[in-house]
Amino acid sequence: MKNIYVLLLLLFGSVLAASSQTGTLAGNILDGEYNNEPMAFANVIVKGTTIGTTSDFDGKYQLDLDAGTYTIIFSFVGYQTKEISGVVIKNGQVIDLDVTLTSNSLDEVVITTSIKRNTESAVLDIQKKSATLLDGLSAQSIKSSGASNLASAVKSVPGVSVVGGKYVYVRGLGDRYTKSTLNGVDIPGLDPDRNTIQMDIFPTNILDNIIVVKSAAAEYPADFTGGVVDIVTKDFPTKFEASISLGTGYNPDMHFNDNFLIGTGSDTDFWGYDDGTRNLQINRYQPVPGRFENRGLLTSLTGRFDGELRAKQQTSNPNFDFGFTLGNQFEVGDDKFGYQASFSYKNSTTFYENRVDGAFSIDANNPSNTELVIDRISEGSEGINNILLNGLVGLTYKSQKSKYKVNVLHIQNGESAGGFFDQLIAQGGSGSGSGFEPLTKDAITYTERSVSNILVSGNHSFGAQNDWDFDWKFSPTFAKVYDKDHRVTPLQEADNGEFFISPSAATFPIRIWRWLQEENWASKFDFSKKYELGGRPAKVKFGGGYTYKFRDFSIDDYTFNNNGAEVVDGNPNNLLAPENIWSRDNSVNGTFLISGDIFNPGDAYEGEQNIAATYISNEFNVSEKLKAILGLRAEVFTSYYTGRNNTTGDDFLRFKVLDQHDLFPSANLIYAIGEESNIRTSYYKTTARPSFKEASFVQIFDPITDRLFIGNINLNPTYVDNFDLRFERFGEAGQMFAISGFYKKFEDPIEKSFFASAPTQLTVANLGSADVYGAEIEFRQNLGFITDGLRNLKFSLNASVTESELTMSEGEFFSRSQNARTGETIERKRNLQGQSPFLINTSLNYTNSDLGLQTGLFFNMQGKTLEVVGLGGVPDVFTLPFESLNFTLNKAFGENKKSSIDIKISNILGAEVESVYQSFQAEDRIFSLRQPGTEFSIGYSYKF
Repeated sequence: MKNIYVLLLLLFGSVLAASSQTGTLAGNILDGEYNNEPMAFANVIVKGTTIGTTSDFDGKYQLDLDAGTYTIIFSFVGYQTKEISGVVIKNGQVIDLDVTLTSNSLDEVVITTSIKRNTESAVLDIQKKSATLLDGLSAQSIKSSGASNLASAVKSVPGVSVVGGKYVYVRGLGDRYTKSTLNGVDIPGLDPDRNTIQMDIFPTNILDNIIVVKSAAAEYPADFTGGVVDIVTKDFPTKFEASISLGTGYNPDMHFNDNFLIGTGSDTDFWGYDDGTRNLQINRYQPVPGRFENRGLLTSLTGRFDGELRAKQQTSNPNFDFGFTLGNQFEVGDDKFGYQASFSYKNSTTFYENRVDGAFSIDANNPSNTELVIDRISEGSEGINNILLNGLVGLTYKSQKSKYKVNVLHIQNGESAGGFFDQLIAQGGSGSGSGFEPLTKDAITYTERSVSNILVSGNHSFGAQNDWDFDWKFSPTFAKVYDKDHRVTPLQEADNGEFFISPSAATFPIRIWRWLQEENWASKFDFSKKYELGGRPAKVKFGGGYTYKFRDFSIDDYTFNNNGAEVVDGNPNNLLAPENIWSRDNSVNGTFLISGDIFNPGDAYEGEQNIAATYISNEFNVSEKLKAILGLRAEVFTSYYTGRNNTTGDDFLRFKVLDQHDLFPSANLIYAIGEESNIRTSYYKTTARPSFKEASFVQIFDPITDRLFIGNINLNPTYVDNFDLRFERFGEAGQMFAISGFYKKFEDPIEKSFFASAPTQLTVANLGSADVYGAEIEFRQNLGFITDGLRNLKFSLNASVTESELTMSEGEFFSRSQNARTGETIERKRNLQGQSPFLINTSLNYTNSDLGLQTGLFFNMQGKTLEVVGLGGVPDVFTLPFESLNFTLNKAFGENKKSSIDIKISNILGAEVESVYQSFQAEDRIFSLRQPGTEFSIGYSYKF
């Protein structure tokens, strides 16, 4: 805690309070004729004065004015002039005002009411003018939801759900079909095998908006189907800004619990990394002698391992977090230099007193028995302490026609866990229905993850009429995931109550070190040219990009035995106690390190991927009301694998797994029914490619659940044809209505499945072809139409319904038919794995800026989803709906409302995270169960 106090003192000491007798008017001027793109060099004048400025090439403007009420005039040659009156400037405050200018008339438009920047309306305006079908979430909407991080906020976007509190799914499709980008550039997350980055790492106070693109255009990468989630961070503030926040959360089911389990950590666990305490003490190539080959060396090697194998019981702490942001800009001659920095720290404690993991099969001996039989089941307690740090620094230099930007992001995560489980293992194997062997399993684990990303980008405007734009980005990312000294100790209980090591029923006691390091080098460039076609605005875009990825993965595991001796009191800490280690004097019952199979080349691999892309698109008006955007993208994708096939013993050196040369056409048509309504239709082709781990021979074992993942080197990429149709109508003050329909045709979808008759072995495979049909509706309406007193109360609803049909491959259909129960008919079609049948996001929120009050009730639910495809004697696993109901309240107070308090209640209904096996006429059996409980949190923030 001393480190926190020092950090806070430094922060407060660095911030100087300053009084001001002036305020600032700032905002963006947008070009309504070109999809609300920034309008460069538009004029901004205070009516009746000579005070004025022009927008820069990025469309931004800023005026410092004395406190008072003004009329502001916005103009540009050939566009309507807008005159906005009643703009109130207050001392020391920034008043945001965005304006969209349109052409076709030289008349002056006078707006007599005061208009502040409504960023929710700005995002809706982007949606209305966008070339593609998209939805967005503004910083204003995020603030009104009370969300402290992006994962909590993005659930409000139509068709979006968040799984595990971290990962975004669009239109109910799994993360394989959703892509996340940061400021338009692909960035891997803390789990490099996912296509989306962990969303809860981004504090909301560094965000400008979140854009979810649901239909493709040629400039977007081809490897998405549900949507692209682009996280847009702030450039820099108009003037000096600083904020600090502190928060804590309490969950009655998890915190101040004396039964919390955790292992002894290192001195730096508090900051999300291990200081070396858990480092491997033996080189992987160190020969381990047998018990009678070299007595002294075996005793020495065994004794190097920490003897703590059972997690300690202690009292669990509540969650807490803190963070700060800083930002400012400076004049450098006629140019501007700005910075934005943020840091956030979260320390969360989770305790599942009833964690359940199961493996069940169809009765292999009796087809008339419809009930599932136990292969193994595990019940017990698990404690988790998770540390998450996020630091972001951004520097921006802006001249009249160029902008250069550097962002540096680092995410550090450390997760300590301890558990104790009672297990039952079937004696006769999967599907036998035989008797059971009782086991206990102790576990102490630690995982250290980090992501470091650098983004260097430039935006340039040139040409006689500034009608050319050139954007470029270069972004290297370095990720690592280290599992350090996972200690799992299963013991079998005999009839007389004694405990002993039983490798026939479980594994030997095992210590695991896993190392994953990945590099991701991404670059892209885009040119665009505005011109006229048939007297109407048009724009051509072209560009390309190149991404190189490299991964190195390996596993070291060490197992122990004690020659069948009793483990006293069933306490695994007795195994490696100094007096119980194998030696010359303790050669019968002593614990010793087993020789052989410490490093298996078949469980290690290297992977490389190259993605080269180029595209061209043209946006033009077919008529006054009909706009078309036609594009073509070409991508060359190659993937290489270096590793060993454990089954055959064959070695592979840069084996070319995939070599694809593909064209991805796209077409978007927009028909403007009126000023505020559009009909959109689109077609586009996309893909989903296997990850490094999936397209491999690697075998990765989870010693807690006993589940084994096995790679599939023969995977094909998925190709998807997408069709969309949408009607949208936009109203005032952020109100809107939209209804959409979509169809997706999947060729070779990649699905997670079991191996036939192996309920603890998972893989991925192309299991058929699929069709997905869906509809979405979105409705945002304030209740002022009932009575004026309800104008600050807004109801929002967005929901989607999806029907998926996968036609099974011959192999899957035959496997299911052979294992059908008596009276069961096997249909050739089933649901697509990972596709949710429905999504519901709804909210009722109240906002009163005069009172500084924002409060709301938010509900989110995703329908039952096929999680793992069952094959042979293993039934399907479905994720059950999670009914998430949350309450938030934010109250600003004090001078200029610089202080605010946030109160939140999460998971009010106490919903459980549960996945179950489902089979013909059988009772549902648990695959996985976690009970997150209800959390109460309070936070305080102050803006300097």
